[in-house]
Amino acid sequence: MAVKAVVSWSGGKDGCYACYLAPSLGYQVSFLLTMVSRQFQRSGGHGIEARLMHRQAEATGIGMLQQDYAGDDYEEMFKSALRRLQGEGVQALVTGDIYLQEHRDWVERVAGEVGLEAVFPLWEMKPGEVTRGFIGAGFEALVVALQADQLGEEWLGRQVDAGFLSDLLALGKVDPEGERGEYHTFVLDGPLFRRRIAVLETGRVLRDGRWFLDIPRYELREKG
Repeated sequence: MAVKAVVSWSGGKDGCYACYLAPSLGYQVSFLLTMVSRQFQRSGGHGIEARLMHRQAEATGIGMLQQDYAGDDYEEMFKSALRRLQGEGVQALVTGDIYLQEHRDWVERVAGEVGLEAVFPLWEMKPGEVTRGFIGAGFEALVVALQADQLGEEWLGRQVDAGFLSDLLALGKVDPEGERGEYHTFVLDGPLFRRRIAVLETGRVLRDGRWFLDIPRYELREKG
């Protein structure tokens, strides 16, 4: 019998691809957990509005728990959310971490203190392998955030496709997975999705040395 799991979900490609692979490892993904800034009501790092994150979860058909945090209480609130999901029968935490050991150490410690198994479907995949697999599986995503000192504004809003990956690899200076926060993505469609997200309007914001793609207008559409 599959183990009931929650995926740490930022809306981007890595968590999404980990969610996609989890069933093949014996895990049934029952929930998506998103941490949301209490002040801005947006996901940390990616800058996606909380309401759009809910719509994304709705498009997948997987239940979402959004947990707000104030900054210094992130770990405390993350654990609180995990304990709530334990009450729903969740036994494992799935993340999209790839090769940063300090990230894995934190997840294993936090999950262990709560009493959950930590699962890393993407762990030790080679640079570019996750994005290549994500694209090959049929997912669609946009670049929604980037470090301005690593990538130019022209990368913002780009579709995550073979051309995108090729251009990143050609640069040679940026991790092709964006594992160190060089860029972040937002998934619009793919095999996990029952409906797709159509982006109707975007805007660009430069804040604290980072470019963000704002998505004020969007809608869910039937596939096919």
